[in-house]
Amino acid sequence: MTVSEDSLSLPKHVAIIMDGNNRFAKKMQMQKGAGHREGKNVLDPIVEHCRKKQIQALTVFAFSSENWNRPQFEVDLLMALLEETIQEQLPRMEKFNIALRFIGDRSRLTAHLRELMLQAEQRTAKFDSMTLTIAVSYGGMWDMAQAAKQIAADVLAKKVAVEDINVELFGQHVSMADLPAADLLIRTGGDYRLSNFLLWQAAYAELYFTQTLWPEFTVEEFDDALAVFAGRERRFGKTSEQIQQEKIEN
Repeated sequence: MTVSEDSLSLPKHVAIIMDGNNRFAKKMQMQKGAGHREGKNVLDPIVEHCRKKQIQALTVFAFSSENWNRPQFEVDLLMALLEETIQEQLPRMEKFNIALRFIGDRSRLTAHLRELMLQAEQRTAKFDSMTLTIAVSYGGMWDMAQAAKQIAADVLAKKVAVEDINVELFGQHVSMADLPAADLLIRTGGDYRLSNFLLWQAAYAELYFTQTLWPEFTVEEFDDALAVFAGRERRFGKTSEQIQQEKIEN
């Protein structure tokens, strides 16, 4: 099977900050929280499109560590929507051979929700057409602190020497260590910040910001983001001349 030029220009791993649900509800004069329900329905076509494009991994930011500070009614709604999402997505994951994962601090979630997440991960673990990861109660700083804690425990247990700690070792302990690093990070909703999302995994991601609110985000705009990505020169610290020379040699 030959690799097409199109596939070479596609990201292996796309991450999305799904922002703008509340502003969409205000714009459409909907009840509080209704924007989140509208936003939940946008994910399905994006997931299917990624699979058709043979993108290996899609990671979406559903609920951040800081979102626990939101009004309680909104937190409760988001948790309820997450339960609905898991139950709705399982048949879809099985149909399309997609592995479903969750990253984040599960200690603040209900036992019922933790059990649902675990069951979903176990049922889809062997699916290999794509990996959909949902970040829940997640923060990039939390992720790196957890990695540091794991490495410190290994040092105390004399499994790892302090001298062995480097970027590669640290990267093996953050979330999604077995997946490619995020190549493209999309943020909807018009803000220009990472909001503590995938700080390690997206260190060299190409960033795409759009004013479009998440409930209005379409497959067509997703393709626009892919086109922007394909037009970027990814140098990873090298010069343009080095990159061009490598392309000629390959």
